[in-house]
Amino acid sequence: MIKALIFDFDGTIIDTETAWYIAFRDAYKEHGVDLTLEMYSECIGTSLKTFNPYEYLITDLNLPIDRDAFRESIQLQHAALMNKEKVRPGIQEYLEQASKAGIKLAVASSSKREWVEQHLEQLKLKDYFEVIRTADDVANVKPDPELYNHALEALGVTPDEAVAIEDSPNGARAAAAAGMHCVVISNTITGTLEFDMPHQRLSCLTDLQFNDLISKPLVTTV
Repeated sequence: MIKALIFDFDGTIIDTETAWYIAFRDAYKEHGVDLTLEMYSECIGTSLKTFNPYEYLITDLNLPIDRDAFRESIQLQHAALMNKEKVRPGIQEYLEQASKAGIKLAVASSSKREWVEQHLEQLKLKDYFEVIRTADDVANVKPDPELYNHALEALGVTPDEAVAIEDSPNGARAAAAAGMHCVVISNTITGTLEFDMPHQRLSCLTDLQFNDLISKPLVTTV
């Protein structure tokens, strides 16, 4: 039986990913550069080490851009876009049902703790989670399984007793590497990406009854 649910944050609990892509895409256009989703996908659900969209125009294309002004303009546009975003469908209901059923809850995010906790507090969701693990707690973020391993240990459950809720290929890879069943609820951006590891794919959590997830045999696809 499932004893814990571990949620990714960005793109899963609230769709921050689409807003980031739009903000970067529009900023790149102003400099005559097309930021493809294929390029941007390299940093979705992981760190900015593989592809840093803040730095690419400056370091790779050598464009004369004010680094601080560029970063500030993108963050302002992202904040404006995020004002329209709400908790993704089914998330609040799952958290409520899990709490009532005694299912442990955690967040495992490749983002910084300050970012994650700030938004969870704004969304009034933080108190649902017994454990929060972020980039500040590990040496390696997703697709490395370290975040999930830490969360599992803190919750006191084994991989087969927990389910990961993810939105991105990097997140699903991390969950699979930790030995967990993964439910993928892709968003506007990650829904266009290729998933190459076993997972259960949904458009949103409302497509899967909570009791079916925690009590019935789990089904995965590739």
